[in-house]
Amino acid sequence: MKVINLEGKKIREINLPKQFSEPYHPNLIKRAILAIHGNKRQPYGTSPRAGLRYSSTLSKRRKKYKGSYGKGISRTPRKVMWRRGTQFGYVGATAPGTRGGRKAHPPKAEKIFSKKINVKERRKAIRSALAATFNLELMKKRNHQIPEEFPFIIEDNFENIEKTKDVKDILKKLGFEKELERCEKKKIRAGKGKTRGRKYKKKTGPLVVVSKRCKLEKSIINIPGLEIMEIKNINAELLAPGTHAGRLTIYTESAINMLEKEKLFEK
Repeated sequence: MKVINLEGKKIREINLPKQFSEPYHPNLIKRAILAIHGNKRQPYGTSPRAGLRYSSTLSKRRKKYKGSYGKGISRTPRKVMWRRGTQFGYVGATAPGTRGGRKAHPPKAEKIFSKKINVKERRKAIRSALAATFNLELMKKRNHQIPEEFPFIIEDNFENIEKTKDVKDILKKLGFEKELERCEKKKIRAGKGKTRGRKYKKKTGPLVVVSKRCKLEKSIINIPGLEIMEIKNINAELLAPGTHAGRLTIYTESAINMLEKEKLFEK
């Protein structure tokens, strides 16, 4: 794999680590991402006593004077609003379908959303997603605007850039201009999601993978669609958003070297 400098010129060739030789396993990648989603999910549910706070009764005896049998009304739990001797004014309560009643099948806070995945499976999914980042056919299916010279690896000086403007200029020199334009476009979401903190639908752009905490992390954060992550912290969701592998990914040379040296995500 060729290594280029910030001007876009080839400076050397390096061999990719064996993690990039993993076959494409879409089902395994999806399983790993769904496990991440499940573990992120926060439990929620109704109060256990919601809709049950009424003094309503449902008598099963025909002879009981307070019961609703023989009155020509449905056998629904009711609460007494007024009475005149053995005559009662009833209002349905507690049952689903009555005013203020419980829900038939409410979400329950005790439900467990977390999912388990074997360590070897998770690592294999990450290796498969890593290999897919150099698969041009999968990238085109994700609608990425791929530079002509891609795939390539960027030299380590890229990690030391401090200004967002300089990062944009370098990415445009390297052929990512159309991809940046694609990520800048956003549209207003249809439906009620607009009122729930999800007004805009945005594009997922390139992922920049670096070797360590660096100045580039602050300078890249304001570019729409771009994400940055250390090589040791990447996961299947970052490499394959929405369970679809083939995200356009930019690696620095030291990130590739660390992947090989520390044997990350191997068996």
